[in-house]
Parts: sequence; structure tokens; C-alpha cells
Amino acid sequence: MWTFFIAVALLIGGYFIYSRVTEKIFAADYRLTPATKNPDGVDITPLPKWKSFLIELLNIAGTGPIFGAISGALFGPIVFLWIVFGCILGGAVHDYFSGMISSRNNGNSIVKLSAKYMGKIMEIVMRIFSVVLLILVTAVFVVSPSSLLESLTGGKVMAWIWMIIILAYYVLSAIVPIDKVIGRLYPVFGIVLIVMALAVIGGVIFQHNEYPMIEIIDNFRDFSASNGGLPWWPFMLTTVACGAVSGFHATQSPMIAKCIKSEKEGRQVFYGAMVAEGIIALIWAAAAMAFYKVDTADGWEALSAIGGSSTSVEQISSTLLGPVGTVLAVIGVVICPITSGDTALRSCRLIIAEWLKIDQKSIKNRLLLTLPIFAAVVGISIWNFLDVGNFNLLWRWFAWSNQVLAAASLWVSSIYLLKESNNKYKSLFTAIPAFIMTDVVITYIFGEPNIALGIFIPIWVAYIIGSSISLIIFGFYLFVLLRRKPTK
Repeated sequence: MWTFFIAVALLIGGYFIYSRVTEKIFAADYRLTPATKNPDGVDITPLPKWKSFLIELLNIAGTGPIFGAISGALFGPIVFLWIVFGCILGGAVHDYFSGMISSRNNGNSIVKLSAKYMGKIMEIVMRIFSVVLLILVTAVFVVSPSSLLESLTGGKVMAWIWMIIILAYYVLSAIVPIDKVIGRLYPVFGIVLIVMALAVIGGVIFQHNEYPMIEIIDNFRDFSASNGGLPWWPFMLTTVACGAVSGFHATQSPMIAKCIKSEKEGRQVFYGAMVAEGIIALIWAAAAMAFYKVDTADGWEALSAIGGSSTSVEQISSTLLGPVGTVLAVIGVVICPITSGDTALRSCRLIIAEWLKIDQKSIKNRLLLTLPIFAAVVGISIWNFLDVGNFNLLWRWFAWSNQVLAAASLWVSSIYLLKESNNKYKSLFTAIPAFIMTDVVITYIFGEPNIALGIFIPIWVAYIIGSSISLIIFGFYLFVLLRRKPTK
């Protein structure tokens, strides 16, 4: 139990200390933000800070810190280290810079920021990854809540009917002004997500004799390696994205960057929401390890069989909390995926609108862009629905492309600091986590044995390739850094 509480304390301490360092590195001031400078009443709308925080939390969270953290429990308590230090030094920094750089550029998306700071080639790469990632997010979070709702209604309302209802909501949420649906519902859902997590960890604590938490001091090892699974590097770092480092957040932070009323709100809204998500991830990882007793062979196999699915969420919640837990699980597994899907669709619309330079004040223009994206989502959702096994395939590709976007976003932040900061060496603040995430995604694509080149390449070769390419990229960055003249 002490491992969990120390991890939570480190995250909270990281917020109070490292968030201020991050804010100082960025040099936040009191200049006008998009919401105060040029609101449009649709996407650029001033919101109260507390509402911006809760919307940002739900935008970036959804089921990510639930499903991913439960799957991450298969690696044992070392997953706490990734959640804590990944979040403080990487993920929260990533989210803060993604939001704040966007705010200073009129709420522009990560794609447009890539073009400005890294050139046209990077813009093309980021546009492809952003659009593909957002379509995947929208699609993967349609089938799972639809199937659960069919089960809850005893099969009286078929899953395909629920899919139609959810997809219709996606379109509505993506085209109406942000303060009409998202601004009103998300703060409530954000509170529900927090209450759900606190209730679960409370259930573990009060039943610790039956479900003892696993301490890292006694189990400082990779559980997956001892059970024939994939090694923690790089697979734990892609499995647990939300709650640690997630590129998807770079597509969401600019949405709220259009709504904050002061740059000084950024630390609480962007860095703070990520730390809150990290705490939620810690809770679910701890609960999964205790509930399934993953330090035993049988427990590890039981969790491995279902992973971070709606089944594991329902089992943990209903057993620990009874009928109340069942209700909370349903809310989490149904509402949270939907709230990730609708904002993903909205972000995708905004990115394409930037690309094609189509004004979004007109609802006709918003529909014009939303419907083709929606058609792609429907196609993938039907393919997923016809074969549930496709969900695992989609999720693995989503996990990898998600972290590719995270690495790219951190490089964008590094170039921003290199060009705009009064001290070029401040750019190492984001360049070091960018280097780490670059190594992760390159090693993953060469080492993943199920969907990537790991089918043909031993993992040790993937380690060498990943490290070599990453060091070359980082070395080139250092070369540019040292040659650049200091900013006056």
C-alpha cells in the first residue's frame, strides 16, 4: 500500500514543483489569449478555469487511464515508475506545451504548429498521423460501449442500434458550439470519472486483507518477462499512454487553448489535468494488481486473458463496491469512451479545416467537413463490429501511432523553445523526453512480434536499431542547438 501512496504523493509534489518549472521555462505571461482576443462563439469561447480543467481532463482521459493502466498492471508495480515520472517529466510537460504554444498561435492545431516550427515535411507527417489517430480513436470507442449497452438491456436493444445512437451524438457534439454540449456535460462526467476512481481505490484499501496491494520494494521486476509476455521496454511505455505520455493529448489541448482566459491558467488546466489523469491511472493499476493478484501465475494469466477491457473494469468495480460499483463501471465504460470519441471527431474537423482554410463559423461548413470523416469512422466501426478481434489490432496500432505523435509534439515544443526562448539550452527541457519517446516508437515498430517487424527481427536487434536511430536524431538536434546563435 505504501508504494501506491508514495506514488500519489510524488505526482502531487510534481505538480506543485515541476509545473512551476515548466511554466517558467515557457515564460507564461498575461498577454491576450484566443478566447479573449477573437472569440467566434463556436470553437473559440472563453470558459471558467474550473470548467476548462474538467473538460481538458475528460478530453485527454476517457477510458485511457483505465484500460491502459489495467493492462499495464501486467508488468507489475514497476508500472508506477512510468506513470509517475513519465507523467511529471514527459506527459504533463507535453500537454502544457501543446496547449500553451497553441494559445500563442491563435489556437492552432499541432499540425499547423509543426509546419511553423519544423517545416512542411513535418506538417505532412503530423497531419497524416493526427487524422489517422483521431479517426481510430473515434472508431474504437464506438463498439465497446455499444456491446455493453446491448448486454445491459438483455439483448432487447441490439448493439448496432446503440452504435447508430452514439455515432449520431458524435456528429451533433462535433458541430455545435463547444459551450452548448461539451461545456455543459463534460464537467459533470469529469467529476464522475474522479469519483469512480476514488471509490475503486477506497474499495481496495478497506478490503486490503483480501486484496493486498503489491509493493515495488518486494517485486522490483518485470512481471511480463517472467510470464512469457512482452518486455517492459518499449511495450509498457506504449500500453500505458494516457496517465503517462500520450500524443492524443496534443490534439486535445489546442481545443481548450481556445477557451482559457489567461496564460496563467495553463499550469492548472494543462499540467494539472495530466497529473489528475496520472493519479487515476495509478488507482486503476494498483486496483488491478491487487484484485487479480498478478504476483501469482494464476492471477497474471487471469488478467492477461481479458486485459484492460470492459470485463476487467466491471469485475473490479462490481466485486469491490457491489451494486454501486456496477453502476460506476457502466458509467465509466459507456460514457468515458464516448467522450473521447466525440472530441476526437471535433479535433479532426478543426485540423482539416485549418488545412483547407475553411471557416468554421457556418454550420454548413462544419457539416461539410464532419460528414466525410464520419463516413470513415462508420466504415472502421462496422469492420470492428463484425469481428471483435479487430479491436485488439486497432488498439495496438492506435497505441503506437499515439506515441509517435507524442514524440513529434515534444520535438515541436523543443524547436519552439530553441527559436523563441531567451536561452536556447532551455529546449533540452522537452528535447530529452522527445528523444526517449523517439526511441520507444522506433524500437516498438522493429520489435513488436504480432503486428510489426518483430515478426522477423529479434527484440535485441530492435533495441540496437531503436537506440541507434534515436541517438542520430538527438545528435543532429544537439548539432543544431550548439550552432544556433543565442536569442537576444
